[in-house]
Amino acid sequence: MKKNTVALSLIFCLFFLWAISSNLLPTMIRQLMKTCELNTFEASFTESAYWLAYFICPIPIAMFMRRYSYRVGIIAGLLIAAVGGLLFFPAALVKSYAVYLCIFFVIATGMCFLETAANPYVTVLGEARTSSRRLNLAQSFNGLGAFVSAMFLSKLVLSGQTYTRATLPVDYPGGWEGYIQMETDAIKMPYLLLAIVLLGVAALLTWVKLPKVEEDSGRERKKLIDFSVLKKGHLRWGVIAQFFYNGGQTAINSLFLVYCCTYAGINEETATTFFGLYMLAFLVGRWMGTLLMGRFAPEHMLTVYAIANIILCVVIIIYGGYVGLYAMLAVSFFMSIIYPTQFSLALRGLGAQTKSGAAFLVMAIVGNACVPQFTAFVMNRYDYIYQVAYVVPMICFAVCAYYGCRYGKLIQKK
Repeated sequence: MKKNTVALSLIFCLFFLWAISSNLLPTMIRQLMKTCELNTFEASFTESAYWLAYFICPIPIAMFMRRYSYRVGIIAGLLIAAVGGLLFFPAALVKSYAVYLCIFFVIATGMCFLETAANPYVTVLGEARTSSRRLNLAQSFNGLGAFVSAMFLSKLVLSGQTYTRATLPVDYPGGWEGYIQMETDAIKMPYLLLAIVLLGVAALLTWVKLPKVEEDSGRERKKLIDFSVLKKGHLRWGVIAQFFYNGGQTAINSLFLVYCCTYAGINEETATTFFGLYMLAFLVGRWMGTLLMGRFAPEHMLTVYAIANIILCVVIIIYGGYVGLYAMLAVSFFMSIIYPTQFSLALRGLGAQTKSGAAFLVMAIVGNACVPQFTAFVMNRYDYIYQVAYVVPMICFAVCAYYGCRYGKLIQKK
């Protein structure tokens, strides 16, 4: 039990770190709109570049970890992500959107190692009946990372100055090039800090031994990836639900600052504070959800939380503006438990197929690479009724509610 406590503590740190990385993306979207002169739709491909790695990499990563171990996979992921963070320094000299997209892909590849390893590792490192609660507790540290990223790191990046070539003051130091260089340099600091921490954790894990679990015992090594796991209904529908949830969550997250600054008329400094509150609601939701899961079935909580978000999306669609903004804070609270709950429910009872099941669940995060882009396209195309774009995440939450409702019957099917 003592070994598991130490191991879980280290793994919880990983949840915090990849939350920092992924939740910097909304800030990067807003910043790249300025530095690379992009519109909302064009800037949304920042998300595509990042989350595409989650579609391409999980199966090779699962094969790698099945051959070696969770620990080796985690260390590899930390090193890859750290290299990606350091690449922002040469990228600041090039100032190319394409180069930035490649760097986001590299960072995401490293984080994909962490997520493919950490989520299933938490579910198998203890009793099966408490796996959902344990994973929600771990994901609470993800919420903490999201809050730190939104409330503090975003303020290191966003200067509060938003100029175009036409509106830049004539006496601005260095002119347009000076402005762009200043905004570009602001991108580097949070990624330098992230890279240093990633390298530190990697060094720590090289000498701290993580306990082996049953599926790491080497008894079943014939298949590096087992596609037959998709025959299990609760896993297959879990993958579908994760695709839609991730897409819906990221659509709201990535466009939050754009919504505040472009459509609600809020300045960047105030918008980042709202973004911090948005992520604080997510963190509080995770902690409360973890406590409530000791009394209520995870699938029932999933259903209730998903339905609450459907209703809140309707409010955003009808009202927009500040009302929509406050509704988004509530959406963040109710989104909090959906990802880890669906993940743990889908992995339930997989045994030696856990790594393969986890790989497919992580692949479902590719929803982040397409659903937000469609949402951004609708928002950009129909900017006079911009809030209608939130029909897209509303549909995504409906799929999650369906999975929660049907879970009992799905897991009974062999």
